[in-house]
Amino acid sequence: MDAMDCPVEANLIRKSLRSMDGIDDLSFDFVDRVLTVRHRANASQIGAKLTEIGMEPRLVTTGDVSGSRNHASTAWLVGVSVALGAVAELLEWMHEANPGFAGITPLHIAIASGCAVILTFPPTLKKAWLALRGRTITISLLVSIAVVGAIAIGQYPEAAMAVSLFALSEAIEAASLRRAGNAIKSLLSFTPQTCEVIQSDTSVITVATNLVATGDRIRIRPGGIIPLDGTVIAGISDVDASALTGEPIPVTVTTGDSVSAGTSNTTGTFILEVTAAAGNTTMDRLIRSVREAAGDRATTERLVDRFAAIYTPAVVAMAFILGCIVPLVTGQPFIPWISKALVLLVIACPCALVISTPVTVISALTAAARAGALVRSGRILESIAAATMVAFDKTGTLTTGKPTVTDIVPLVDGLSIDDALHLAASVNYPSEHPIGAAIVQHCATRHQCTPDELDTFEALIGRGVAASIRGQMHFIGSHRLVHDKDLCGDHVEAVLDRLAADGKTSVVLMSDRQALAVIAVQDAVRPETQAALARCSALGLKTTMLTGDTSAAANSLATSLHIQDVRAELLPLEKQDAIKQLQQSGEVVVMVGDGINDSAALAQSNIGMAMSTAATAVTVEIADVALLRSDIRLVPELIHLSRMVRSTLWTNITIALAFKAVFFVLALLGNVQLWMAVLADVGAALLVTLNGLRLLNARLGTTKP
Repeated sequence: MDAMDCPVEANLIRKSLRSMDGIDDLSFDFVDRVLTVRHRANASQIGAKLTEIGMEPRLVTTGDVSGSRNHASTAWLVGVSVALGAVAELLEWMHEANPGFAGITPLHIAIASGCAVILTFPPTLKKAWLALRGRTITISLLVSIAVVGAIAIGQYPEAAMAVSLFALSEAIEAASLRRAGNAIKSLLSFTPQTCEVIQSDTSVITVATNLVATGDRIRIRPGGIIPLDGTVIAGISDVDASALTGEPIPVTVTTGDSVSAGTSNTTGTFILEVTAAAGNTTMDRLIRSVREAAGDRATTERLVDRFAAIYTPAVVAMAFILGCIVPLVTGQPFIPWISKALVLLVIACPCALVISTPVTVISALTAAARAGALVRSGRILESIAAATMVAFDKTGTLTTGKPTVTDIVPLVDGLSIDDALHLAASVNYPSEHPIGAAIVQHCATRHQCTPDELDTFEALIGRGVAASIRGQMHFIGSHRLVHDKDLCGDHVEAVLDRLAADGKTSVVLMSDRQALAVIAVQDAVRPETQAALARCSALGLKTTMLTGDTSAAANSLATSLHIQDVRAELLPLEKQDAIKQLQQSGEVVVMVGDGINDSAALAQSNIGMAMSTAATAVTVEIADVALLRSDIRLVPELIHLSRMVRSTLWTNITIALAFKAVFFVLALLGNVQLWMAVLADVGAALLVTLNGLRLLNARLGTTKP
């Protein structure tokens, strides 16, 4: 869309297209000047309608969204025009102070002014004409009226400065959006254009990344950027995922692990089976989602649009009264009052008000994406600031979702902890059960563990496992299995009851004659959980834990984490009911979860956040925010970022309105020239733009409450 430069002009497009039948929705990408139309109408008719209002539409495909404007030549024209306008104004001052000084004549002033106007006025005048045809008041129309009016009453330097400074403000606005857009594009800046694809005969060929299909095998060398999402099928290495998740510590990947495009391989070589082709990788979806979110108008932006729709026509009407009616009624000269009216027209420009919101929202969305948080829309980003309570799921959210061994209690004399652990790891070695895997892993971590060779192995469904080692049968399993083997005595019950009271899950290691040891496992707390909860408290947020786990396990964890409100043994719909109860008590609830059992609660909450590295597809689809790394410190930091967005937006609105109020009064008093009003408008636009761009540098996790 080669003429869509400013969010103000989006209103002209909305007004034009929504008058057509079959238009369902419009979304605007001001970064690349792309309009997306969801419609049931004829595409050629939509294109013709856009052409009528001067938008010069051009169909684009995915990945081909680059604008066509030569920014360098535009900047050169604006720079020369501003310089000529300043020269014209200076010559005017010199001529008024000393007529005939240095041979300066009104002709010289008119030539300098005319050149400035010729360089930058035609695009503005064209947009003004289109707005007039569309019966829409735009900033281009207001400036054009002011410039033409200034020329008509002989204030040539005023006209020159007005049009050149307006062109400068548009250039600043475009540059700010490009900067925000470049920050988004930088997420893909190092994605390689080619891949090393392994053929069926094991030969390797170099293929363009966009031609690689799902299921292809590609080789990733040390130091290389991973071009596509995939699963490691051979090799081991450390992968730096900071470009995607913001997590600076590389993670080790081996066979069966998933890796994402845009992350970098640091040490070893490995083979990747592609699971997502170009255009559908995690990074592609991240970029696409940020753009779509930026195009969704935030609440404040809608409020500003409604305000501008009333405010701008009112000031235009006032300018008409001031320039035409007042001199008629009072019998005073028209020229001074027309000058005041032209100044009012420039003051009426809502540019600073309107540009502040998209720049701020795009900057914050990009900062969140860099940190590994994908927010679905600007409206959602802004609404997070209202949160008063965070509800956390337990398993997989506050905890890792993977059991770890916490206690090993021998039950017979002469059996050491290490001997019991080694025997339990040997019996469990072929098992795929999470508790069995945790025991094997703990043994390997505690010492160099080489499991004993098993004669036989059998999985006892729902109870445990049985294995023979050197002709001796051993069992490891649940409380039920101990009873089935008639090996449960008071000493076993006492240990099981004590561990259960601590919220731990226990299994019993047995021979065919006696219970040998009790081994307890517990879902480990994430290392960042304490810091996340402390940050929530520092931000004044209440916290609660919702879980389907037992009351003993939930209360034990809540006590260690200092969480006061705990709701345990909840079914999925009961979690949803718990969120409803919190909302009915006046809380604005952020729900954080990862499992399909959290889906109803995520949907019910005011803001749903999914830990997408472990979450089901349903959970991520329902959630308003997807956390691309398993670090719940992102939750309070997103709330803090949203509060920064809210504060920045209202600060920008205050700045813009303050500028206008001051110059409105000065204009009525006759103390402001036209170019001063334009300069004030440019200054306000620049201030709010720079204030919004500050959020590009927001570092989630390092900010203070």
